[in-house]
Amino acid sequence: MEPGGGTLGSPDAGRVLAVDWGGKRFGIAVSDPTRLIAQPLVTLTRRARHRAPVAAIVELVARHQVTTVVIGLPLDLEGVEGESAREARALGEAVARRSGVSVTYWDERLTTAVALRSARAAGVSDRDSRERIDQMAAVAILQGWLDAQAGGTRGRGRGGTE
Repeated sequence: MEPGGGTLGSPDAGRVLAVDWGGKRFGIAVSDPTRLIAQPLVTLTRRARHRAPVAAIVELVARHQVTTVVIGLPLDLEGVEGESAREARALGEAVARRSGVSVTYWDERLTTAVALRSARAAGVSDRDSRERIDQMAAVAILQGWLDAQAGGTRGRGRGGTE
């Protein structure tokens, strides 16, 4: 594993897909092929007591010709990994195994709060737009990762490649 969230052996080009991990919903964002801009893609839903939507994520990876997947890592405010982070890592391992693409993790602390503020500023109701907010959180994760890669820094990344 490379400290700080880097991906060992990943290609430098091609689309990147980001997942905002959640207990019920998974916001998904994708980059353009040049890895400059993140855009919202879809929100996947997990039914109570069911597994994460690995097959749906793998299908999106194939459909959008993704070369790297970034999983938002839900850390607590002190940066410590808890149960949610372990589940996010398990999701990443399953996606890597089934898709064959590299997976890395990115600290997602406060991305949902940023997405909520952006949505409110745009006049979007929290209650009516949970799926859009999850997608916006995935965009924040992905854009942060893309910007850090373009700047040659590791930023808030964490945890390396699976």
